Amino acid sequence: MATSSKDSFGDRKYAHLLDTDHLRSDLKGRSVRGGMATMAGQGAKFLLNVGSTMALARLLAPADFGLIAMVAPITGFIGMFQDLGLSMATIQRKRITHEQVSGLFWINVAASLILSALCIALAPAIVWFYGDPRLYGVSIAMGSLFVLSGLASQHIAILRRQMRFSTLALLEISSFAAGVVSAVAAAAMGLGYWSLVFMPAGAGLVKMLAAWRCSRWVPGLFRRGVGFRSLLAFGGGITGFNVVNHLSRNADNILIGKFLGAGPLGLYSRAYQLFMLPIGQIRDPMNAVAMPVLSSLLDQPKRYSKYYCRMIEILASLAMPLTVYCAIEADFLIRLLLGSQWMGAVAVFRILAIAGLIQCIASTRGLVLLSSGYSGRYFWWGLFNAILCVGAFAAGLPFGIEGVAACYAAANYLILVPSLYYCFYKTPLSVSAFFRALAPPLLNSALAGLLLFALRLVWRSDGVVSHLAFGVLFAFAYGALSWRRPLVRETCAAAFRSVPIDSIKNIAAYVA
Repeated sequence: MATSSKDSFGDRKYAHLLDTDHLRSDLKGRSVRGGMATMAGQGAKFLLNVGSTMALARLLAPADFGLIAMVAPITGFIGMFQDLGLSMATIQRKRITHEQVSGLFWINVAASLILSALCIALAPAIVWFYGDPRLYGVSIAMGSLFVLSGLASQHIAILRRQMRFSTLALLEISSFAAGVVSAVAAAAMGLGYWSLVFMPAGAGLVKMLAAWRCSRWVPGLFRRGVGFRSLLAFGGGITGFNVVNHLSRNADNILIGKFLGAGPLGLYSRAYQLFMLPIGQIRDPMNAVAMPVLSSLLDQPKRYSKYYCRMIEILASLAMPLTVYCAIEADFLIRLLLGSQWMGAVAVFRILAIAGLIQCIASTRGLVLLSSGYSGRYFWWGLFNAILCVGAFAAGLPFGIEGVAACYAAANYLILVPSLYYCFYKTPLSVSAFFRALAPPLLNSALAGLLLFALRLVWRSDGVVSHLAFGVLFAFAYGALSWRRPLVRETCAAAFRSVPIDSIKNIAAYVA
């Protein structure tokens, strides 16, 4: 198909936005700086999230959160088909043209419009399923937001393709802050559960406008015959995994909302989100940095295994004491962060913390499969895990939200060893090396946890100062125990050698 002079001009005009050759000379440095920017951005979002959680928990009732949690799994599932994996295709394709990205943009927009219409059409069915007429307007409003993200997906993909991680971090922070301000203001005005709709609406609008402004890319017209087939095929595999993963993450909300109601679902969802907040801040930046490093070490099995084992030991050294502390101090944390009206979430929060003791580290199974090139096994593992999780949620449902959380935790531990053998098969890793890496932080966390538990038994005080003192003593005890490990001492020395980017480089160099 002939290309018009206008199309050729578009390719020339935006070539610098799509070309990545100039990035390859300093790929390691950009990856390290990207991890640092992502970590800083997530830290800022974490603080905003905690602040908004505390504010909204005091302005709204648990049932308000439950209403949104009823609709979110459905709109979230529909939204899995919005991007179609095309933004990742734009990021990973070695060569891509302005015409191709423009076509992907219009496909994303068309998919967003279709899915918005579908969500609006499903609103009566959602009301019938849950038996709550308030969900009609909420479903329409939440579904309409697909259009905003559809208009921004390719612009954000271009920013990621150019490794402009600092810009992306600022974009994420500013859009999230806009959503938080919108939600808190609406809640203060007495708009109830509608304030929780204002959060994604405000964030989505600001993100879309900022993405267009920062990327400096304007889509052209849609044209056939410019090489969409391979791009669509690539995105299809990603979409399949995302759908499976979404089901496993949201089946509990659907089942609890349907059979137990909005109130229990509000307690359960708040406990889950509160626990996952700090875990995500630890896990996600480390995974983002580790992925390119592990991929580059695939032809060096010994270095691959060494890097992975040291990475999960560092990850466990941060995550395990946090989960132990959350499990023991669950009642204090819920009362402090959410308020006394949310004390019904304490048991769920404690059980989820027990599950999280290993879940954060076990999540790196997917990192191993992807970095090793086993995307097919990655999908099948995701499918099996989704079936297992749904079965666990259903088994625990007769015992309330605590039963759902307990069965989920039990399933995670029962499948751990078999899943490691499956995911590590034909990779440089072994299951025994995995557990050897986890043993020191697990033992140190357990010993510090025993001290914290003893302090609570001896000083039976509900005062904030007492519990903060318990936390300080717990952290000191864990730090003293961990300091005996050479990896911990040398990692800390590398971290403080320079600030901020050089410290991350030193850590990466040491671990590798």
